Amino acid sequence: MPRLKFQTLTEQMFYILLCLKDECCGIDIMDKVSLMTESRVKVGSGTLYNLLEQFLSSGMIVQTKAEGRRRSYVLTEKGREVLECEYKRLCTQAEDYRKLFR
Repeated sequence: MPRLKFQTLTEQMFYILLCLKDECCGIDIMDKVSLMTESRVKVGSGTLYNLLEQFLSSGMIVQTKAEGRRRSYVLTEKGREVLECEYKRLCTQAEDYRKLFR
């Protein structure tokens, strides 16, 4: 059975959505992800804009501004729910690890 789209998020997806808690454009997202993760996670422009299109299509984000080629986006309620589910999933994994290795 195929995995449902966005049932789980990649690290890059998670951080892009996290950045969109507040309105951002693409270059700001790339900078924020790098800063937030101390350069551990990198998001290339091709990956970023592909994911932004997928998030737009799925209703997880909305475009808020367009100034020339610069587009800004923000998380929707659906996007917040997906992000919250992923956070809970990651916390559950971390708790399972702690239970086994304490």
